[in-house]
Amino acid sequence: MAFADDLILAIRVESVRAAENYSNGELSKITAWSRNNKSRFSEEKSKVMFVSRRKRKELKEINVYLNNRPLEQVNEIKYLGIFIDHKFRFEEHINYASERCTKLIYNLSETAKLSWGIKNEAMKTIHKGAILPLLLYGAPVWIDAMKYEHDRQKYIRVQRLINIRMAKAYCTTSSGALCILTGMTPIIIKTEEAVKQSSIRKWEGSQTHVFDNDVGLKDWSHLADAVKIREVKDYKETTVQAYTDGSKYEQGGGSGAAVFIGKEIVAQIELKLVNRCPYNQDKQLAIIKALEAIGSIKITEINPSTATIFTDNRITLDSLQNANNHTYLI
Repeated sequence: MAFADDLILAIRVESVRAAENYSNGELSKITAWSRNNKSRFSEEKSKVMFVSRRKRKELKEINVYLNNRPLEQVNEIKYLGIFIDHKFRFEEHINYASERCTKLIYNLSETAKLSWGIKNEAMKTIHKGAILPLLLYGAPVWIDAMKYEHDRQKYIRVQRLINIRMAKAYCTTSSGALCILTGMTPIIIKTEEAVKQSSIRKWEGSQTHVFDNDVGLKDWSHLADAVKIREVKDYKETTVQAYTDGSKYEQGGGSGAAVFIGKEIVAQIELKLVNRCPYNQDKQLAIIKALEAIGSIKITEINPSTATIFTDNRITLDSLQNANNHTYLI
């Protein structure tokens, strides 16, 4: 397997001796190919690693040669930015990402004080653009490491550090409270989300699959177009009424909308959702489909047409009024 000038040779066999024989056989072919093409692979930069999770004691030293010279056997290698150890634990990669992000956060702390320095919005931008990519890089490869509590805590500590700076909070504030104050998704959930999105793209074969993530800056709506929602006690009947609802259960979920003109139903929408859709997304999708149905209705009345959409989801209403919410559905 190769990417640009980084090449890795992976061999799966049943015994140590078989691994040694197959490796030397393949490397001899590589050496012959490089000689015929007037190139050379460096034996100083090349390493060999034996991967095994067997608990029984056995000799795990193998003699592998490149250009008739023995290769150094190591217990850990770095390939395409990911540290791979001889037991596929990825503990060193978790340590590396955590320490690198921690140093970055401490450097930012010099210019993010309580009363002056980098503001909350700028810290959020740095978090999303610099900290998260470092923490989540290669997540589908090392996600199994997150089942160990000590590895989970390393990432939680990193997020806690940046959240304290964003919230300007006391150091004794709990990690859960800091996520609420800053509006950040807990890092473990964010990691699982990144892995799930990667899996969907891989198996569905689409690189343009639409997720309810933040949209790009160029697609943000202008502040003048922000939705204004008022709560009224005395409801006055409008030309069009749309009733929306949604539900979520273990096997999936569903959304629905019914559009009326007076007492006559003019549109009925039923949607089935997959189980990966989060809560509130079903109700948001129902409102979108109701708006699309209302926009396609042709009304011949002379009076100005008005429409009312009914929903029982407070979170959706608050999200619509939040000018800083730039998710796809909102």
